[in-house]
Parts: sequence; C-alpha cells; structure tokens
Amino acid sequence: MTVLEAVTLLEGQFFNGEDKAGREVASACGADLMSDVMAFVKDRVLLMTGLVNPQVIRTAELLDIHAIIFVRGKAPGRDMIEMADEADIILAGTKMPMFISCGKLYEAGLRTGGTRQI
Repeated sequence: MTVLEAVTLLEGQFFNGEDKAGREVASACGADLMSDVMAFVKDRVLLMTGLVNPQVIRTAELLDIHAIIFVRGKAPGRDMIEMADEADIILAGTKMPMFISCGKLYEAGLRTGGTRQI
C-alpha cells in the first residue's frame, strides 16, 4: 500500500510530503506512547498516533519511519512540519479515531511487514 492510498482510505489530508506519497508501506503501528513505537520494529512502517509533539518526529527519524498519520483530527504545528521536512518524513492527518483507522488499514490489506534486525 502507498502512503497516498492510506491517507485516501482514511479520508485524510497531507500536511507535507504529498509529492512523496507514492512511498510503499508494509505495516502500520498505532500508538500514542513512543516507547510502544520503539518496540514495534518493522520495515516500511506507517505510524499512526494522536500524540502531536516533536518527540514523534524524533522517534520516527530514529526508527527510519517515513510517514506519520495523526488521528482524531490532530494537526502538527509549523515547527513539527519543518522538522519532518528536514527528516524526509511525510505528515498527514485524519479525523477518524485510532481504532477505526487501524481497522480500515487492516481491512484494506495492510497487515504486517518484515521484522528489521536491531
């Protein structure tokens, strides 16, 4: 699935990186605790979160996550968008809650990806 397909499926909008939305994702991680995200070690991950602070970008950068969708209508501030641009991370958002977002992506075939060795 591409990031564009995921954002479209979730009736979302892009905050940046729409020109890179053809990137493939193989799995999704839905979490508001960045420690949980760090425990989910997969390749080509789409991160879904309701947490809107710079730590999300730092965690994504550390784990080589290139796309984040904010759920529940959350939106990043200009500083986070600039951080994401510098880190080559796509930011998007949906008004849907986390549970529904994860379910829609699962139903569309986004299930798991290859485990990355750490």
